[in-house]
This record gives sequence, structure tokens and C-alpha cells, in this order.
Amino acid sequence: MSAKKEASVWQGFKAFLMRGNVVDLAVAVVIGAAFTNIVNSVVKGIINPLVGAIGTQNLDNYSSCLKAPCDVAPDGTVKSGVPILWGSVLGATLTFVFTAAVVYFLMVLPMSKYLARQTARKAAREGTKEVIEVTELEVLKEIRDALVAQRGPVPDKR
Repeated sequence: MSAKKEASVWQGFKAFLMRGNVVDLAVAVVIGAAFTNIVNSVVKGIINPLVGAIGTQNLDNYSSCLKAPCDVAPDGTVKSGVPILWGSVLGATLTFVFTAAVVYFLMVLPMSKYLARQTARKAAREGTKEVIEVTELEVLKEIRDALVAQRGPVPDKR
């Protein structure tokens, strides 16, 4: 019975791994990890320098002291006081917003426009196909009616 249960668990695990959505999720994670490098490069190479032209590129240096005297070592450890590192929070927030904007404007928006065009083309093809089928059907009905009219009334075979 134990061997049966192990085989059943193994079969269930194998079936779980072979589901389409698990494989799709794995592919999405791998592509997402690769795409992260592209987004980070765009943010670091283009967005951050533009923000740096307005202010500073490194917001981590901005902080306030909640309980004086604040003394923070270069490695980030707090020696005394209670510093509030609001600059790093602001930097992380801006990085998130810029990253989301890059993903939206460079990936999501063009892809949704592309998919909308594909859907419109498919709908147009389906509509044309229906018109052609309806037109052929109407032509066939007209031919049938013309042939019936040429032959005259069909005699009753009773």
C-alpha cells in the first residue's frame, strides 16, 4: 500500500509539472528575469541621469534625525541616534515608478495595440467570410428559383 501511495504521489507531482500553466509560469519567470536586466539598464542608463540633471542621482544620502545625535557609518549601520532614511525610500519609490513606466510604455502599451489590431483583422476576415458565404447562398437560391421558373410548376406525382 505504501508503494502504491508513493506511486500515486509521484504521478500527481508529474501531472502537476506537466500542466500547461506551470510550464507557462516557468517560462514567464525566466523571461521576466531576462527582461529585468533590460528595464534596469534603461532606468540606470537613461532615467536616472535625467533625474540627476534635475537634482541628484543618489538619494540615499538624504535623511532626517528623529533622535539626535545621528551617526551612521559608511556601511549603513547606525552608531547612535535614530535616523530616518527617507531618501532611500524616495529613491526606491522613484525607481519603481520609472520601472513601471518603462514596462508600460515599452512593452504593455505596444503589445495591447498589436493585439487589438490582430483582433480587428481577425474580425474583419470573419466578417468578409460571412458576407461571401451569405452571398454565395443567395446566388444559389436565385439560380434554383430561376430553374424552377423555367421548368414551370412541378407536377404532382400522386
